[in-house]
Amino acid sequence: MTTLYLARWETRFWAWLIDIILVGLPLWALSDRLPPAWRFTIDPGLMSVSLSSVVLFLYWMLLEGYRGQSIGKMAMNIRVTGRAGEGVGFAAAAIESFGKAFLLIPDCLIGWLAMPGSKQRLFNRISHTIVIENRNAEEPEGVTYVKQEE
Repeated sequence: MTTLYLARWETRFWAWLIDIILVGLPLWALSDRLPPAWRFTIDPGLMSVSLSSVVLFLYWMLLEGYRGQSIGKMAMNIRVTGRAGEGVGFAAAAIESFGKAFLLIPDCLIGWLAMPGSKQRLFNRISHTIVIENRNAEEPEGVTYVKQEE
């Protein structure tokens, strides 16, 4: 029997914010210097498509599909897995990442309101993924860390 600890919304928010700061802000700052053909924004209400959202989508899909963690998730010690704790692969990571890159507000609201207590966004449910605390990364089985007092 495996025990998985679902990540808290607060921890997930901080991981998302770290990713936005590391990837999104530099793109936003450079957007003035891009050729006009590269600048685009489509915002038909609750969905937003821009160069930044496309790059963030690719960033999340590649990192979470490959190792289950973006840089923000690594910093917060959480990861995306399948419902049994297995790796997700690129297809599930693409579905899961689509919601947070292009439809974040409805993705979160539907998850919070329609699936309370599940700690899943809508696109987590669609992609059969969960976000868990990476507790086993601290002390592998058979290893004990001794921390000396300062």
